[in-house]
Amino acid sequence: MPSTRAPAAGSTPAARHNLVLVVTCLALGTVVAAMASLNVALPDLARETHATQTQLSWIIDAYSLVFASLLLPAGALGDRFGRRRALLAGLTIFGAGSAAAALTTDPSALIALRGVLGVGAALVMPATLSTITSTFPRTQRARAVSVWAAVAGASALVGLFATGALLEGWSWRSVFLLNVALALVALIGTLLFVAESAEPKQPRLDVGGALLAVVGLVTLVYSVIEAPTRGWADPVTLAGIGLGLAVLTGFVLFELRREKPLLDPRLFRNRHFAAGSLSIMLQFFVFFGFVFVMMQYLQLVRGDSALMAATAMLPMALTMVPVSRAAPVLVGRFGFRRPWVAGLVGVAAGMGVLSRLDASSPYWLIATGLVPLGAGMGLAMTPATTAITDALPRSLQNVGSAMNDLARELGGALGIAVLGSLLSAAYRDHLSLPGLPQQVADAARSSLAAAHAVGGPVSDRATTAFTDGMHVALLGAAAAAVLAAVTVAALLRSAPGPEVSADDHDPDHEEVPGAVGAQEQPSYN
Repeated sequence: MPSTRAPAAGSTPAARHNLVLVVTCLALGTVVAAMASLNVALPDLARETHATQTQLSWIIDAYSLVFASLLLPAGALGDRFGRRRALLAGLTIFGAGSAAAALTTDPSALIALRGVLGVGAALVMPATLSTITSTFPRTQRARAVSVWAAVAGASALVGLFATGALLEGWSWRSVFLLNVALALVALIGTLLFVAESAEPKQPRLDVGGALLAVVGLVTLVYSVIEAPTRGWADPVTLAGIGLGLAVLTGFVLFELRREKPLLDPRLFRNRHFAAGSLSIMLQFFVFFGFVFVMMQYLQLVRGDSALMAATAMLPMALTMVPVSRAAPVLVGRFGFRRPWVAGLVGVAAGMGVLSRLDASSPYWLIATGLVPLGAGMGLAMTPATTAITDALPRSLQNVGSAMNDLARELGGALGIAVLGSLLSAAYRDHLSLPGLPQQVADAARSSLAAAHAVGGPVSDRATTAFTDGMHVALLGAAAAAVLAAVTVAALLRSAPGPEVSADDHDPDHEEVPGAVGAQEQPSYN
């Protein structure tokens, strides 16, 4: 069988390396930005498609949920059958789904098509990093990966600004058309400049584990998002949440018995790996849930334009970037634990401030919450990511990278589901509309945009009910950040610094299944 590995890095011109980096980062930025960008268009979507608050949650979260659920199996398929093939297939699916989404106004169709985009994104994201590491020589790999990480971190905020600018002159459909254009450029670049690379000796895909993970996550998130409509105490809601948790428990037990698991649960014996994974997941739980809520508040409650709403988030970006760059220095001086926990406390403080907003709050109060939120995210993200990667030997660095990606996407999906559900439930409960025809009252309770369309006192009451719901959701986000801070502090209290096993210095060392850094190798028997 002919080799499908990339050509030797040293034999590839440096100019071609840079082209590969540009193409893969464009593909990465396209799929990461799509997680956040549509949040800016939520008011327009609600007005034009008549989507309910629950449907708006699904339009955003269908993408994140499918993306997170398929990330590990899609990455394994790309490694085994070809990263270039995975990129081409993922970009094609993403672009075609975006084109179809631009042509529909039905909320259910949009939800389904956002799920299709998630399939494409799951193929693209892991293939971009694997392509970079298999293309660049060792001496240049760290620089290339740092560029990849910067693009992955900044793309969500860039997506917000790009969407805000587009909505100044066009409708929400322009967001999907931009996806099509970016995917097409990345597709052409992949065809022209990216060589095929694969690891055909990779173990067979763990299909059983993949199916259990997908079924468990979808069941759990579906039940949480639908809870405000049915009621949190409804037997169907409780049964769905219980079933989702049971299936995910079954996934863990199933993986423990596999010789080549999709994700080895024993890796979480390493306290730094466990702390990093939990921290990243809860940070993005807070971040994406917050963006989902905040974009509606800025546009529907404060009356900001889409571009102004995106621009209002600048204080968070302006603090996150410099603090994240300073984080390695602080970690080197004070160790992992103190800067990391301080960052999570900052996230909780920012959420606490933002939870006090109402319809008449001045912008300085918003900025006062965004500054500690951005600084906290920047301070906590670097040690969390480093803890995941440094806890594992070189032979398992692909596992560390995959876990970092999975924690981000899963946290985002759960954040939108849980915080969006809290917002929706509180909005419905707090909106009292006596004397209105049932049909009008039901429409007003479906979303704030629909209540504004009714107008008059209904609009005012709905605005108050929405801010009440926002308080509940953002306090939930603050509680998640506090939970992350307490857990990280506890896990790292008696844990030694991350250690790297001896095989880290031996590039030819064979991978040991289930290796957990400096800890004893677990047995699969």
